[in-house]
Amino acid sequence: MAETKREIERKYESDESGLPDLTGVAGVAAVVDKGVAHLDATYYDTVDERLAASSVTLRRRTGGSDAGWHLKFPVAPGVRDELHAPLSDTLPDDLAGLVRSRVRGSELLPVVRLRSVRDVRHLVDADGGLLAEVAVDAVHAERLTPGGAETQWTEIEVELADGGDPAVLDKVEKRLRKAGVRPSASASKLARALAETVPAEKCPSASAGEPVTAGDHVLAYARIQRDAIVELDPAVRRDAEDSVHSMRVATRRLRSTFKSYGEVLDRAATDPVGDELKWLAGELGRDRDREVLTERLTAALDEVPADLVRGPVSERLRTWSSAEHGGARGRLLGVLDSHRYLALLDTLDALIADPPLLEAAGKKPRKVIAKAVKKDFRKVTGLVQQARELEPGTDRDVAIHEARKKTKRTRYAAEAGGPALGKPAKNLVKSMKALQNLLGEHQDSVMARQTLRELSAVAHAAGESAFTYGLLHGREEQRAARVEAELPGFWDGIKDGTAGL
Repeated sequence: MAETKREIERKYESDESGLPDLTGVAGVAAVVDKGVAHLDATYYDTVDERLAASSVTLRRRTGGSDAGWHLKFPVAPGVRDELHAPLSDTLPDDLAGLVRSRVRGSELLPVVRLRSVRDVRHLVDADGGLLAEVAVDAVHAERLTPGGAETQWTEIEVELADGGDPAVLDKVEKRLRKAGVRPSASASKLARALAETVPAEKCPSASAGEPVTAGDHVLAYARIQRDAIVELDPAVRRDAEDSVHSMRVATRRLRSTFKSYGEVLDRAATDPVGDELKWLAGELGRDRDREVLTERLTAALDEVPADLVRGPVSERLRTWSSAEHGGARGRLLGVLDSHRYLALLDTLDALIADPPLLEAAGKKPRKVIAKAVKKDFRKVTGLVQQARELEPGTDRDVAIHEARKKTKRTRYAAEAGGPALGKPAKNLVKSMKALQNLLGEHQDSVMARQTLRELSAVAHAAGESAFTYGLLHGREEQRAARVEAELPGFWDGIKDGTAGL
């Protein structure tokens, strides 16, 4: 399995004057010469450079202290997560999986070779602890694809020590600027190499530009969600915190957009894609639902007095959660490697590149988008009213759940229309989010009660007391009843939510 490291570094242009004296930097007690390393790195990408377009780098490097395969994902300016795997002739399977959402069926080819002579120094504190590593790199870059060229330059790279204080980088930069050294215009060596060795016949692609029509606005929002799905894929594979939930939200936002803006994008084309997005959201939701329920039931159990906890309730809850997580995790990884999922990503790319626009797509955005948002809000209004009129029970639970789903759809429609509709759309997003949270509390209670009934049955079959499960079930009923009692007043405060659109 590849090792992960958070890399925080800054790059600077350098001329032949080399590295200025850094012993005067505040907190730096000494500058230790660590010698010269010769690095030879080959960078891989698809023929259309999909990884580079996402600021993702994949290389195989020899020389230095960390020879091997390196895969880097951007986190923030100057911050990347680097995954390192041992040196081998072929790309390790775990790294291949992490770029699959971008590469899909395309072949990874060597695109650039970088050979660097690296002069390394360590900045240490009074106790000899490492603060940062500074390297002066003399780089020779060669594009390996047809028609490419060669280039060379010298740069200074300052990387923060693991767990170090980022303020160190600010202090070093202040000293470098005083010496006339300036930040690099390129985010990485690969980015500079690609820019300076581009074949003559290859021209940069045109940007999408500012949204003008209703179609522009809807597609801009859809494009953001498509990109989020692709970019979150590696984080989901690595089981990064909140990644599954975020990817699930992106799929729901995109599906909702297709439904809400059926007068902009032809639903004959988008509905089949929406069905596949629903499937993906369902697969992503399996473990997320388990996680939410575990947190909820664990917190509820913690509030029960010890003398009312009968039997191994906590242990049974942990066993259930662990079993559910293990099965869901393996299934989800299989989904992300499936032909169906990768075909969905290809379909999304094709749809956004050549969208099925209808006549309304070419119109000015405000009227078209406001109409769609108001239509969704009216559906929420009807469902909330229906839920209020029903007696407590299964039918009301279902109605509230449907109202919650339409509330999310209205929220996402307003989000998509925010740039065109301005403050009224932002206000509606805020209101719908609050309503969604209230109705979500009710749905979580419904799901918690179902799980408690299942756990109770298992406990009873094992000869254990079902008393505590019944107690928790009753408390969940009370929580749901409080939501139902609060809903009328809450809704009355936002029922004119589309005013101003």
